[in-house]
Formats: sequence, structure tokens, C-alpha cells
Amino acid sequence: MEGVAMKLPSFKSLAPNAISIGHRSFSRVRRSSSLSVFSAASSSATVATSSESVSLGHRVRKDFRILHQEVNGSKLVYLDSAATSQKPSVVLEALQNYYEFYNSNVHRGIHYLSAKATDEFELARKKVARFINASDSKEIVFTRNATEAINLVAYSWGLLNLKPGDEVSLTVAEHHSCIVPWQLVSEKTGAVLKYVMLNEDEVPDVDKLREMISPKTKLVAVHHVSNVLASCLPIEEIVVCAHNVGAKVLVDACQSVPHMVVDVQKLNADFLVASSHKMCGPTGIGFLYGKSDLLQSMPPFLGGGEMISDVFLDHSTYAEPPSRFEAGTPAIGEAIALGAAIDYLSEIGMPKIHEYEVELGKYLYGKLSALPDVRIYGPRPSESVHRGALCSFNVEGLHPTDLATFLDQQHGVAIRSGHHCAQPLHRYLGVNASARASLYFYNTKEDVDSFVVALADTVSFFNSFK
Repeated sequence: MEGVAMKLPSFKSLAPNAISIGHRSFSRVRRSSSLSVFSAASSSATVATSSESVSLGHRVRKDFRILHQEVNGSKLVYLDSAATSQKPSVVLEALQNYYEFYNSNVHRGIHYLSAKATDEFELARKKVARFINASDSKEIVFTRNATEAINLVAYSWGLLNLKPGDEVSLTVAEHHSCIVPWQLVSEKTGAVLKYVMLNEDEVPDVDKLREMISPKTKLVAVHHVSNVLASCLPIEEIVVCAHNVGAKVLVDACQSVPHMVVDVQKLNADFLVASSHKMCGPTGIGFLYGKSDLLQSMPPFLGGGEMISDVFLDHSTYAEPPSRFEAGTPAIGEAIALGAAIDYLSEIGMPKIHEYEVELGKYLYGKLSALPDVRIYGPRPSESVHRGALCSFNVEGLHPTDLATFLDQQHGVAIRSGHHCAQPLHRYLGVNASARASLYFYNTKEDVDSFVVALADTVSFFNSFK
């Protein structure tokens, strides 16, 4: 699909009480046809406001100052949390407090500031371990992000254990960060990457995956929740199949850990990765969970300070995990702020967050699927099929980037457009890109209604040129 060239918005710096950003690069066009056809959606926004006055989304919005502003002259509607979540004030305060009151390097000093920073840094590791029910905080390795965590496994465990002819099983719906590292390692080891496609419900075909897993399989690397299809894979079943042939399992949990209860002991996966910035924490930090015996067997990923036991001129010995995999000064403030994000999520309760998002996700799917010429990717929600709270979609004859740009400039609605770091999946679906609206617990049905009305107006605007 060819896109219509548009002028991107410029942004003014935020005033202390952030009110408005940007300007309009389109003349505002409103067509009565689009607004009359979707008047029900518009009126339902009013109903949603009153009926949801005590919803989780309404209750927590006070904690997210960024949501209380105008963008391009319209109230901000943020529907891009699958790319990154917004941060509550307690997380921002935790980061600021570290730099203002006890900024110091960790593990290396005996003075008060260093001891305080070390205690808070290691406390954050314990919080992560409790959050995903790891048996020991030593099974948590801090990384820059989930991508680095997967690369750590690929280059440390993968190069050590994969041999020519060994197989790594994946799905066509994996994020690039769970494909490219294994491509690079397979080039070095001679291992073979094998992929399963989607079934008729547009979910990775788990039956085919079971058939694919064989004694040649050494690793199964899969997502928990798809960042495009919103589908959720049965990780426990996959783990059983893999372990039956001696294979290990790595789970990309970036789209599940922020949204539901994830218990690594129950899943029994060997490795699991997630990113702070998708779970109300800061950017620049993520984590790897690895079973203790596996981490003990793995060589260092990076060399330098902190990851050593002793250094001699001709060789070095290495620290025990997790220090072995945390070379150099870590993202101390970010780790501490991640701990604050976990406290925040835990206080609300992950079961409550998940229950609310399931309801909100169904509402989004229902409203979006009611629009003409809209194609939503992934399974239909039902009593037995629970989608993640996101919808990737296309509108017939329109480029997703044109939709996203107009929604932003004319309505203040923030969605994602592009391939969402899933080009193989988009090629399989027969498209180059899609638009994606993704929700978090701070969103409301009013946000969804505003988005649907804005999308109807956007489609009407572009169709007027046909």
C-alpha cells in the first residue's frame, strides 16, 4: 500500500502544568456521514464515563501525569503501551531520589552512599524474583533490555551447546529480537532454525510445533503473548513437549509479565525475558530469568569489571551468577525504579489488572471490528480464547502510517504503525505493515470510544479523495 505524504507535527516544550503540545498540519475536516454512522460509538463514550467512574483505569489515571495533557489541540489518548508503557509518579520519584540522595556505584564501596545504593539495587532484584516467583534472586540477571537478555542466552548458552544439525524451534510470529540472535548463532554453530506458521485462527500452530519438536531440537524459543496477534501460547504444554526430548525453552514474556500473573516455576521454562519499560518501569533495563543450574554452566557474555573473581595477566576466573553476566556499572537507578514499578503493580494486584484488561480488550475488539473495511489480525476473543489487550489491524485501501499520522494530528490519538518488529509475520499475513492500538490498565472504555470515533473520521477523510 502506498502512503499519502504528510507533514509530521512539531512539539512545543511542556509547561510545568503541561497543557498543550504541537500544531495542526491538516485543515480539520469533519464529515457528517462518518459522525452519524458512528454516533452510537460517540454516545457510548458518555455512558462509559458514568458507568466506569470507579473502573481501574479511572482510579489510576491520577498517577500518570503524562496522560493529562493535550496533543495537537486534542486530549491525549495513549494507545501504544505495547511499545512502551507510561510511568506512574512513584517510579519517577524513585529514580529521582536515587540520583538526588544516594547516587553511588554498587558492590564496590564501603561508604554509606555505596552501601545504600547496593542494598536498593539488590532489593530490586529480589522484587523481580518475587514478582515472577523465581526460587532465588540469583536466578535474575539484569540486562539493558529483553533483547540483550535473549542475546545473552544465544551467545553464552547457544554457542556452548548448539552443534551442526541441532534444531532451534520458533514461530513465524516472533519478535525480531527472538529471531535475529538465533540466526547469528546458527551461522556460527551450524544449527538449523525451524519455524511453525499460523493455524486457521491466526495463532501459531501449537500442534505443528509439537510435531516439529524432536530429539534434534535443542531449544524452543517462543513468545508468551504476541505483540501483533494478541494470541497467548500454552507455555506449560510447550515446555513439557520440549523437556521430553531434552530441549530447553526460552520464553519472550515482554507482553505477558506486565499484564498477567507469570509464575516461572509453574511454567517450568528454562529461560524467560522481560523489559522494564513495558511494565511501568524506566527504559534501559530488563531482566533474564534462568534456572540456577543453567546459569552456573554458562560462560560470561561480556568481559570487564564486576563479572570477575580474579584477574591475572594470562587468564581470569569469573564470579558466580548473576554477577558473571553483569559486566561493568549497571543501570542502578533504573533497576531501583523497576523495583518501584513492581511495588506499584503488586499493590494493585496482577490478577485485578489482568481481569480488567481482558474486559477492556474485548471492548476494543468489538468496537473496532464493527467498523467497515477493518481487518483485525489474530484470533477472535471467546470464552476459551483470551487475547492480549491490543488489536493490530488494517483498513482496506489505506496505509496504516497515514491512519496513525492523521489520528495523532487531528485527534490526539497515539497508536503504532509499521511492522512492529515482526516482518516475517507481516509477510505471512500478506501485508507490509499494520496499525496497532494497545491498552494498559490506565486506559478506559472512554479511550476506546474516542479512538473509534477518531478512526471513523480519519477513514472518512481519506475516502473523500477517492
